[in-house]
This record gives sequence, structure tokens and C-alpha cells, in this order.
Amino acid sequence: MKNLAIFDLDHTLIHTDSDNAFPKFLIEQGLLDADYAAAQNEKFYQDYLSGCLNVADFVRFQISPIAHLTPAQRNELHQQFQAQYIAPHASQAAKDLVNRHHRAGDELLVISSTNEYIIAPICQQIFGIDNIIGTQLETDANGLFTGNIVGTPSLQEGKITRLNQWLAARGETLASYGKTYFYSDSQNDLPLLNLVDEPVAVNPDATLLAHAQAHGWAVLRFDEAA
Repeated sequence: MKNLAIFDLDHTLIHTDSDNAFPKFLIEQGLLDADYAAAQNEKFYQDYLSGCLNVADFVRFQISPIAHLTPAQRNELHQQFQAQYIAPHASQAAKDLVNRHHRAGDELLVISSTNEYIIAPICQQIFGIDNIIGTQLETDANGLFTGNIVGTPSLQEGKITRLNQWLAARGETLASYGKTYFYSDSQNDLPLLNLVDEPVAVNPDATLLAHAQAHGWAVLRFDEAA
């Protein structure tokens, strides 16, 4: 029976936060006012670390500067963002972990609270993972982002909701797999970490580290260097 290996992305597979980095990139590109955006970005990031992020508000802030861009323009922008802000923070240790699961024949899945526009190319191009769950963005009839989200944000318990939806669409449940793994850095992911067979704390925050140590979970630390 095949196993299921689930990964968080930010500060787990990559040694940075793509959600936090993207507005910084937009400032650099002249698409966001620097003073306003830096303050807002830091506020939202601290809310995430504290476990009280309003995903809809953050996505609206994050996406509104590129709402006028066509899909082709967005893709071109993302390639530049990924090269500058993400690829240098994808450690070899993280790539090796993913590759071990690939070689074992496991099903691989990334679940991140970050929106799918940001995470999908990273997961596919850097890690070779095609199963991706992120916060879904609404588009209009022309394929432009509206700034709104669709469905349940994949944050905290929302990751379980979205995982179950993904499994149901495949005619599966977690019981369809011999063993389930979840790798994450954040206390926000404790609901899903507590659900799988093999929870693993990767570069954990203080709350997650304490929980992992109290429950005998594996703890991994990846270096910054790519």
C-alpha cells in the first residue's frame, strides 16, 4: 500500500516565507508603495506567527497590485520572483527529503496556507511535486484575479478540510494509505500534525518544538544554504 507524504512549504521545504516575500518583491518592482506595504506585510506576518491571520484580508492586500495582470504576465512575474526570492532558499536537505519519498514510491502533496499562484510553480519546478493545495484565488471571466479567495483557506484546521476534499475527489481517505507523514515548521499546523501517522517538526517554532518533544515526534533542522 502506497504511503502519503505531506509537506508544508514556507520554512519547511524552503528556508523563507514566500507569502511574506512576495509583497517585498512587488515593492521592488514598483507595484506596491514601500512604506505602506512594509508595515502591512509585517503586521500580517506577525498575525500568522501568532495564529490569528485573516487570510482573506491578507490575500486582498497581496493580490490587488497584480489584479490587472494577465495570466501570462503573472507567470513571467512569478519566474522572476522565484529566481530571486525562493530558489536560493531551497536547501539540498529539503530536496533530498522529497527525493527520498519520490524514490520510495510515495504520493507527495504540499499543503500551504499561501495562495496557489505563489506556491504551485515552486512546488512543481523546484521539488517536482504536482499535488498542491493552497488558498485558492478567485478569477473573473478574463482570468484576472479579483482579490477574493474561493472556498476554505488552507490554514490551521482548514488544512484538514482541504485535505479531505482532495482525498474525496480521488475516491480516497487517509486510510487508503499505508502510512501518512506531515512535515511542518509551524504551530498553526498542529491540527494536521496530530492527525497523521508520522508527524515531523522541521525547523520548528518554539510552540511546535515543545509539543514535538513532549510527544516524541521527530525533529529535523535544515540549513539555510541551497
